[in-house]
Amino acid sequence: MTDSALTATTGRHTSHGDTAPRHGRFRSGTGALFVTPYVLFLVVVFAVPLGYTLWISVHRFYFTAPGTHADAPWVGLANYRDVFTDPVVGRAFLNIAVFLVINVPLTVLLALVLASALNAKIRFRTFFRAAYYLPYITASVALVGVWQFMFGTDGFVNHLLGPHAPDPSWLVNSHLAMPMIAFFVTWKQLGFFVMLYLAALQNVGAELYEAASVDGAGRVRQFFSVTVPGVRPATTLVVIYAIITGANLFSEPYLLTGGGGPDHASTSPVLLMYQKGIEQGHPDFAAALGVVLVGFVLVISLAARKLTERGN
Repeated sequence: MTDSALTATTGRHTSHGDTAPRHGRFRSGTGALFVTPYVLFLVVVFAVPLGYTLWISVHRFYFTAPGTHADAPWVGLANYRDVFTDPVVGRAFLNIAVFLVINVPLTVLLALVLASALNAKIRFRTFFRAAYYLPYITASVALVGVWQFMFGTDGFVNHLLGPHAPDPSWLVNSHLAMPMIAFFVTWKQLGFFVMLYLAALQNVGAELYEAASVDGAGRVRQFFSVTVPGVRPATTLVVIYAIITGANLFSEPYLLTGGGGPDHASTSPVLLMYQKGIEQGHPDFAAALGVVLVGFVLVISLAARKLTERGN
């Protein structure tokens, strides 16, 4: 009986030992199956276009009609040299720097303050949440029309200000054009970032606020001592997303300032890529500029991540 029991027990252990690897292989295969579509998406949508862009950037490349072929000779870093020596490119990156300095801090501050207010039990809370989110889902062309009505040369704001209105006006002023675009984008996208912070605030325990209140902390102290540290991961996401969005600015300067005016004061790198690559027929220059922009965004995003995660 003892030998039989030992044999049976050994058999069961052997069976479990054989089953565990099979379960592990099954789970690994299932995970790979679910991950494969996203990997293919990344390869097709990001990796292949980026690789093709790198190839174009080191060749003298021209767009051709369907069915025709044109030689694309190797030029090495010549396109990158043209990018770094073009004063318009430098102005475009300076414009984006101005945009980010205004847009990113303003977005983080307003979104977090509004999310904290909308997270409280106030009347018409659902209405206010929808009202702040509405501009984000509204077509940019429609919102640009509203902004032109407000800040155009003969706009509503200038009529209110009268002789105190800026001359030249807001959107045709070389000093005000880019800040106005930054304010426009902040207002348009604010609802999305408010929703991100609202989701993050659900993970900040109410007991933390109660403990802070018992210790004598007022609402302002609770905001800086409990809310801000509690949503720091969301802040990192908001900052990086705002940087990426700002670096890819196109439709706003194209529509608001007539294609980057006045005198390239609101030109963005992506808008310049369109002008150089499509309108002027230099896709190799545009490709090199795109690669430089990717590097710029990576560096700024990594620096912002280090800064916002400091103290975690």
